[in-house]
Amino acid sequence: MRIELEKRPNPSKLYAALSPFIALLLTLTCGAILFAALGKDPIEALYLFFIDPLREVWSLHELAIKAGPLILIGAGLSICYRAGNWNIGAEGQFIFGGIFGSFLPVVFHGWSSPLLLPLMLIFGMVGGALYAAIPALLKTRFNTNEILTSLMLVYIAQLFLDWLVRGPWRNPEGQNFPETRLFDASGVLPPIWDASGRAHWGFVFAIVIAIALWFMMEFTLRGYQVKVLGQSARAGRFAGFSASGMVWFTMLLSGALAGLAGIAEVSGAIGQLRPSISPGYGFTAIIVAFLGRLNPLGIIVAGLVLALTYLGGEAAQMTLGLSDKVTRLFQGLLLFFVLSCDTLIAYRIKLVVSRAIAKTGGA
Repeated sequence: MRIELEKRPNPSKLYAALSPFIALLLTLTCGAILFAALGKDPIEALYLFFIDPLREVWSLHELAIKAGPLILIGAGLSICYRAGNWNIGAEGQFIFGGIFGSFLPVVFHGWSSPLLLPLMLIFGMVGGALYAAIPALLKTRFNTNEILTSLMLVYIAQLFLDWLVRGPWRNPEGQNFPETRLFDASGVLPPIWDASGRAHWGFVFAIVIAIALWFMMEFTLRGYQVKVLGQSARAGRFAGFSASGMVWFTMLLSGALAGLAGIAEVSGAIGQLRPSISPGYGFTAIIVAFLGRLNPLGIIVAGLVLALTYLGGEAAQMTLGLSDKVTRLFQGLLLFFVLSCDTLIAYRIKLVVSRAIAKTGGA
């Protein structure tokens, strides 16, 4: 006897629309059970995770800081995934965007100009796109699996960043700490609202770009090509669309947006390069993309929800003494339930009895 998935002839549109909310409810339920098993009050823990971070103005600033990279990266990944290209290495592209964008303020320290910040943002996008070009080249030239190559490149990027800040780019006046010089004021993303808040223009970039990608997908020929090639590469070839060209387009686009998120994080929230510039935004953005149904507008909401889990996780650590791994567990549960709900909405579980067993039973 074995278990098979049988495609439903008419999947429920209502359940398909409610799938993210069902997944979120199941995640909260499992989270409550987890907290109870750890000896914590489930109501208090869930309150700390999802309500308490929204009570203070400074928390809203932090929410925008954490949501910006998630939305930017998730929106780029959604285009990739809808085209059938599985870029899992956005974390590495995020890091290389931060490295390339930091070249000018680190190597030419002291140069102050209105051109500095725009050039940093451009360099960041170029860095992320170039790093994403590696798995794109390997896939189109050698038919290499982009899931493996993009993922392995993440660890190279992390080690390269660590070497840079401990070696050639280390601040000579930093008392031997592994970090670069602080960026010049003209190379720092300004705050959105006022100088007292930390939320910077990276969040605005994320919202604008997500809306632009939604428009591209809904109203342009390029968006139509993404959908067709993602649903059927063969149909796309009959229509004259280039599958390899789409690999390059989507990988470079998602890499560039991850790179922009990287330099926005370094310039706006940190102000210098350090051995670690990301708490895992590139991987969490995968959850954001699927929770947002691979729709850039839905990704804006999903990015805010996942950013809230980062803030709630920090509050739970300080108040309840929980491990920081609880946040990752919450995010993993959310991805698991999103994919599970989508699968069960499109397919039904079927038990298949093998012929040999059936004959034995009949005898």
